[in-house]
Amino acid sequence: MSSRPSPSRVSFSAVTPNNLGTVRKLNSVLFPIKYSEKFYNDIVQPQTEDFCQLIYYNDIPIGTMCCRIETKDGEAKLYLMTLAVLAPYRSRGIGSQSLQHLIDAAAAHAKPKITAIYLHVQVSNGDAKRFYERHGFKEVGLFENYYKKITPHDAWILQRDIEPSKGAEGK
Repeated sequence: MSSRPSPSRVSFSAVTPNNLGTVRKLNSVLFPIKYSEKFYNDIVQPQTEDFCQLIYYNDIPIGTMCCRIETKDGEAKLYLMTLAVLAPYRSRGIGSQSLQHLIDAAAAHAKPKITAIYLHVQVSNGDAKRFYERHGFKEVGLFENYYKKITPHDAWILQRDIEPSKGAEGK
């Protein structure tokens, strides 16, 4: 018997005002920082619904992923703010399925066309860095003093380029 869940057991739904309380509870357990009201207001905006998702396993909410689109010099990138799964559900491929779901959504998004996904990883979190590198992310820089309230303060910047999917003309 495999420990990997079948894809049908893992599902996703957009973060909405109706499930925002669940996201808050999960984030309070999953992350060492408290997110601001602005963060929670931003993740329920219509333009983020493909990129701010609750992660379910057998219809139980077990994780979150939240991104925002950043546009600079006419180029749109997806900034991955959070991606985490509750500890009992780790090492089952759910994080990988979630990240692939996000990569596919970014590739299908045409307006604006997303050219890359990037994120920050605390320099002490080698496991997270290796996870993202296994999924095609590359270290593109170091942001000194990125974290103000946790140590170490520095973060790696990891990025993966996105190839648009066929049929990504109208999303």
